[in-house]
Amino acid sequence: MTGKHKLLVIIGSAQSGSSNELLASQLGIQIPDFEFEIFNRLNELPHFNPEQSLENPPRTIVEFRDKINRAEGVMICTPEYIFSIPSGLKNALEWCVATTVFSGKPVGLITASAHGQKGHEELQLIMHTLTARFTPENTLLISGIKGKLDNNGVLTDEITRFKLDQFMDAFRNLIKNN
Repeated sequence: MTGKHKLLVIIGSAQSGSSNELLASQLGIQIPDFEFEIFNRLNELPHFNPEQSLENPPRTIVEFRDKINRAEGVMICTPEYIFSIPSGLKNALEWCVATTVFSGKPVGLITASAHGQKGHEELQLIMHTLTARFTPENTLLISGIKGKLDNNGVLTDEITRFKLDQFMDAFRNLIKNN
C-alpha cells in the first residue's frame, strides 16, 4: 500500500489537452499525498439509457462506476459550455443517478473556463442531487483559465495558485475526515 489517498479526477472537457486536463495533471505532480487517476474518456461512454442504468449497464459504465467506488475522493475539473456543464460530463453523471456511487463521496469541484459561473452552479446542483459530500471551500471557479496557464499547464497567476492551494487543503481535509 502506498499510503496515498486514491483520487479519481474526471475531466469534463471533450478536448484532448484541454486547460482542465493540464490543470489536473499539474495538481497530480504538486500534491504528493494523492494518487491521481485522471479519467478523460467521457466520449467513450454511451448515451444515457435509463432502461439499462440498473438492470443491464454497459461494461464501460460498470467500469466508470467502479472507478468512483474505489476512489477515496473524486475531483471534477470541467469547463463551462454554453452556460452549462459539457454534455459528456452530464451524460456520465446521469449514469450515476440511480446508484449510490456518489452518496457521501468526498468531491472537489473545479470549473475552469472563460467565465464559468453558470456551469459551476449547475455542477454543484447536480452533485447535491447525487448526495456527494462537498463544502464551499472545496469548490473552485477559475474564470479566464487560458490566460492563467503557461504552455506546460503550470499556473502563472499567483492569486489563482493561492486559491487552488486553499481548495486542495479543504479537499484533503474532507477526504481524511471521511
